[in-house]
Amino acid sequence: MSDSTRGGLLRRHRDFRLLWCGETAGKFGASVTGVAMPLVAVSTLNAGTFEVSLLSAASWLPWLIIGLPVGVWVDRFRRRPIMLAAAAVSFLLFIGVPVSAWYGWLSIGLLLAVTLLAGTAAVFFQTAYSAYLPTILEPADQSEGNAKLHGSASAAQIAGLGAGGLIAQVAGAVNGLFANAATFLVSLLCLLSIRHREPRVAKVERPPRALVREVGEGLRLVADDPWFRTLTLFGAASNLALVGYQSILVVFLVRDVGLDSGAVGGLIAAASTGGIAGAFAARRVAARIGTARATLLFELGLPVFALLIPLTVGGAGLLLYVVGSFCVSAGVVAGNVIKSSFQQAYCPPALFGRLTASAAFLNYGTIPLGALLGGALGTALGVRPAMWIMTAGVPLAALILYFSPVRRVRDLPASPREDSSGEPPVSASIGTASV
Repeated sequence: MSDSTRGGLLRRHRDFRLLWCGETAGKFGASVTGVAMPLVAVSTLNAGTFEVSLLSAASWLPWLIIGLPVGVWVDRFRRRPIMLAAAAVSFLLFIGVPVSAWYGWLSIGLLLAVTLLAGTAAVFFQTAYSAYLPTILEPADQSEGNAKLHGSASAAQIAGLGAGGLIAQVAGAVNGLFANAATFLVSLLCLLSIRHREPRVAKVERPPRALVREVGEGLRLVADDPWFRTLTLFGAASNLALVGYQSILVVFLVRDVGLDSGAVGGLIAAASTGGIAGAFAARRVAARIGTARATLLFELGLPVFALLIPLTVGGAGLLLYVVGSFCVSAGVVAGNVIKSSFQQAYCPPALFGRLTASAAFLNYGTIPLGALLGGALGTALGVRPAMWIMTAGVPLAALILYFSPVRRVRDLPASPREDSSGEPPVSASIGTASV
């Protein structure tokens, strides 16, 4: 594309810049919530370990319940209006928590309800967003776009985690949710300002059970293609372990390590700088050693350091958490950058919404299970033993990649025609069925 010579996407592409600003604001708010919600439960409502883990489970449970049909709906309608509605709903939900607290209505049940509904909005937003991005960027720009979005998301997460602890310390954990609500308002305004308009989707007369058939197409795409199947199985196993320890992390740092609210946010923010490093390094490392080899390095090599996290103690021992979590964050974000670019190049455009939803159904479907497992193990065995079990699962999950076609090639294929896994590509037949 000729514009590519005029500088980076943020300088020359107004609509991408607005999408980037809105997504970054949303990630910042989500990170504030990730600290503030457990702190509200622990410090204000005196919730137990399992109750805190339920909050993590509730935010991801909608992927199991509605994730698959949402992928079909996203492919049937324009994506931007769906994103606008989801951002507006999230804004209203998070405004409602501190307002409810003013009237004495705050409870664990209310927090769970808000988290569940916000998670439902996130299913619609994330599925539509993943399918919307390729429509505003040329194929040559998608790798750069993914790297910038994942990098800014990591930076926003760092700022949000640190701000979440600080806001909780200064204004109270409940009032900290006003910051989250404001970020969804920013996201909403940015989306409204995007000039690009998707073409109106032609109305098609669909036979009975068309939804079931189209959901099946997405699942078959994931199940039959060796690359999608491998990455999805790995994502499911990895998320089970990651969320398993993250769901009880605040409890671990407050009650076992002995940190206060502000220190928790600052420590998590410092460790999360690994995400920025991972986003910065992903394209460079992949260009040097190949996308498949870089995936193994980021998803198997770096997460081994997760085993430092359960060793964390006060004082200088906090460095163990910082190093371990830094490496995990770097590996996860870098792997996501490579995976996103691969999917956008490899998947037929007409099926991208269904691919996103089907993969997310399996990837994110294990997240509530991981949260519940972390909470159950923390309650039964103690928080530190539970941290040992769940962090060990992070590098073990990556063995799925090691014993897969990913290990046998230098680069992930750019299209089904370049598939060198030794298995026949299935995308053509799936694409024909979707017409």
